[in-house]
Amino acid sequence: QVQLVESGGGSVQAGGSLRPSCAASGYTYSRDCLGWFRQAPGKEREAVAAIGSDGTTTYADSVKGRFTISQDNAKNTIYLQMNDLKPEETAMYYCAAARVLGSGGLCYGSIVWGQGTQVTVSS
Repeated sequence: QVQLVESGGGSVQAGGSLRPSCAASGYTYSRDCLGWFRQAPGKEREAVAAIGSDGTTTYADSVKGRFTISQDNAKNTIYLQMNDLKPEETAMYYCAAARVLGSGGLCYGSIVWGQGTQVTVSS
């Protein structure tokens, strides 16, 4: 059973940076995608960034050029470097593991979720 534990959320002012991380355990070869989603109050969960087992990355258009997803295979951990944060990006950020890497920051197929980490951006 895959387990995902996020950390590193927090509160910043607009224009600031955060770097949440997600540690994966029980990871199996059948899950080729790790990624980040976010969900703001009253809104649907949306894909942000994803990375495949070969290091291929994809991003939502809204975060390209500002967010970077990376992985440390030795630690089974992924990171999301978020720069130039905007107030509208305030949300719960969830780590996800799934079978398939898609475009636009999407992971899909038997998806497993972490518990989430809150990111708050003030204006």
